[in-house]
Amino acid sequence: MTRYSGFRLFAEALRGHRGWEPAWHDAAPRDEYEVVVIGGGGHGLSTAFHLASEHGIRDVAVLERGAIGLGNVGRNTTIVRSNYHLADNIRFYEASLKIWERLERTLNFNAMVSQRGTLYVYHTDSQRDLYARRGNLMRLMGADQEHIDRAEVKRLVPLVDLDNGRFPILGGFIQRRGGSVRHDAVAWGFARAASGLGVDIVQQCEVTGIRRDGARMVGVETSRGFVRAKKFVMAVAGHSSRIAEMAGFRLPIETHVLQAFVTESLKPMLDVVISYGAGHFYISQSDHGGLVFGGHIDGHNTYAQRGNLPVVEEVLAAGITLLPALSRLRVLRQWGGVMDMSMDGSPIISRTPLENLFMNGGWCYGGFKAVPMGGLATAHLVATGEPHPDAAQFRLDRFRTGRLLDERGAGPSPWAH
Repeated sequence: MTRYSGFRLFAEALRGHRGWEPAWHDAAPRDEYEVVVIGGGGHGLSTAFHLASEHGIRDVAVLERGAIGLGNVGRNTTIVRSNYHLADNIRFYEASLKIWERLERTLNFNAMVSQRGTLYVYHTDSQRDLYARRGNLMRLMGADQEHIDRAEVKRLVPLVDLDNGRFPILGGFIQRRGGSVRHDAVAWGFARAASGLGVDIVQQCEVTGIRRDGARMVGVETSRGFVRAKKFVMAVAGHSSRIAEMAGFRLPIETHVLQAFVTESLKPMLDVVISYGAGHFYISQSDHGGLVFGGHIDGHNTYAQRGNLPVVEEVLAAGITLLPALSRLRVLRQWGGVMDMSMDGSPIISRTPLENLFMNGGWCYGGFKAVPMGGLATAHLVATGEPHPDAAQFRLDRFRTGRLLDERGAGPSPWAH
C-alpha cells in the first residue's frame, strides 16, 4: 500500500497524477478464510482492520452486498461524541472518541476529523439538572463536559433563537472534543488500511444463506459462491435480524429508518454541532457548506432506506424553532439509514447461539461514532474469545438475565430509544 504524504502529492502533480493506485484491492472471494466478516460498513471494516493490525489475523474477507460506503456508514449525520448517561456507555464511547483523535495518523488517510464541539441546549431547570448530572458523571469517567450560559450559546451559534416563546433556551452543555468526521472517508480509510494488511475486500457479494453443522457455522452462501471460514462476524446494522434468521435464531432488535437532510451550501455560519433539548434535532455544517441535520427515527418497522413526510415535517419544525433562519433555505437531499434498534437502546458486541458466529450490532443512533472502538472490541472478542474490557457489558444474554443498559430510561421499546 502506497503511503500518502505531501511529498507524494507533489511528485504525482509533476507527472499528471498518473501514478496513483486504487485505494484498496477489489478482491474476488476465495473458497475459505480464517474469518469472514459479513458487512462492509464502518464496523465490519474496522473489525477486519483491527483483526489484522492488532491480532495478526490477515486471512480475512469482508463481504459487502453493494459498494463500500453506500450503506449506513455513508447514511448518517457524521457526529462523534461521548456524552452519555450510563457509566458503561461513557467509558466505551470515550474510548472510541480517543481513537477518532488519532485515527488519521493510524490509517494514513484524511478522514476530516473536526473536533468543533457538540452542544446540547436546555430549556428548563429540570433539564439543566439532568444534563449537569450527566456532565458530572462524564468528568468522573475522564470525559470532558462544560456548562455554558445563554450568552455563550449565542456567541457560539449567533442564529439561535434564545427567546422562543414556547422553548426559551436557558443555557447549554458542550463537549468541546466532540464534533464530526467525514463518513465516506471513514469507510474508504478503513477499507484501504485493511486491504493493505492483506484483508480481502469483496464488493457486490450478498450473503443469501448460511450453512450450519449443529451449533457451528460452516459457511455462507453468497451471490458469488459459497465461502467457508473458521469464524464469522455479522456487522450488518439494520439487517442483523435477517442474518440471524438465516442462522436460525432471533434477536431482541427491531429495524427502523432514520432520516437525514442537507441544505444548499452556505458561507461558514455554524462552527459547532448543536442539539435541541425540546425535541430530537441535531445540526452541523459540512465542509461543502451544507447544513446536515436529522431527528427522530420513523416510528414503523422497515428495511427501506427512505422516510415519510410526517417525520420530515417534525424535524423541520424543530429546526426552524431552534434556528429560524433555516426557513429560508432549500433542502437539497434527504436520505434514510436502516437502524438496528435494540430493546434497551444500547449496542451488542457478543457471541451468539452459534459458537463461531460473533455479532456487532444494535447500535440504534450510536453506530457511526462507535466505529473505531466497535471494530476494535469485536476483533478482540473474535481473536481471543473474551470480551474487551470496555465492551464486556454489551453481551447478548443481558436481555435474558435482565442486566439491561437502558440509556434513556425508556423501557423495552426500541422505537422509544
